[in-house]
Amino acid sequence: MITPRTDHLIDLALEEDAGLGDITSRAIFPAKHTSRAFIEAKQELVLCGVEIAARVFTRVDPALRVKVVARDGDVLKPGDLALRISGPTAALLTAERTALNFMQRLSGIATQARRYADAVKGKGVRIVDTRKTTPAWRALEKFAVRCGGAYNHRSSLGEHVLIKDNHIAAAGSLTKAVQRCREAAPHAAKIEVEAKTLADVKEAVRAGAEVILLDNMTPAQVKAAVAAIGGAATVEVSGGVRYETLRDYALPGVDVISIGALTHSATAVDLSLTIPDQRKK
Repeated sequence: MITPRTDHLIDLALEEDAGLGDITSRAIFPAKHTSRAFIEAKQELVLCGVEIAARVFTRVDPALRVKVVARDGDVLKPGDLALRISGPTAALLTAERTALNFMQRLSGIATQARRYADAVKGKGVRIVDTRKTTPAWRALEKFAVRCGGAYNHRSSLGEHVLIKDNHIAAAGSLTKAVQRCREAAPHAAKIEVEAKTLADVKEAVRAGAEVILLDNMTPAQVKAAVAAIGGAATVEVSGGVRYETLRDYALPGVDVISIGALTHSATAVDLSLTIPDQRKK
């Protein structure tokens, strides 16, 4: 997941945290002072961002040596190691927080995605993310979703047509919005339409939508909508789906459940960097 954009994000994060230097570490440790450290899991988690963390350390100082112990997508238990780092102590400590921030945030998303994906295993339903991501972190957070075993919805507005309620309101009708998109979109593009009511669903089917997003419906309403669609379109459920109600929405005929909480509500996991105590016992 190391791209020029990732390097740019790392550089911005390092500028934010250490743009004025690390006065504490530089005051305590001369340039030749070296240490060994490791990053370990403090809870069970799905790891993500390990290569990015490694990049942070070498971005701060190429003299730092990093050994990747576990890989993105691995399940770690408390005490399992993710990275080993050795080299100049001041540089190691300067990089610590930025490296952990990337790993903890992305591993939190991967862990959340795994939890949701496991909840509907065997149901024939895909769990996908949304565009409710941290600004500029979308590619990383969607990578974390994949590490957790879930899937990605569109990554940008330019990837495919998705006609939402405000498009319909401004266009004058669902049918008009579909017609205009059909005229302008590439020939291979699918048209997805958001439907809030059963009337919307039926209109979307008549308009020829290939994907119908059932927005903020109850499980009973979803069941009725699936029957109305009758296999004429891919069915996506979104809005109001919580982990506790997830299986209620994984109904026959539902193909996709999109959940913003995979990214916008994921809790950072507990990972820590430790330098073994050098004091004499």
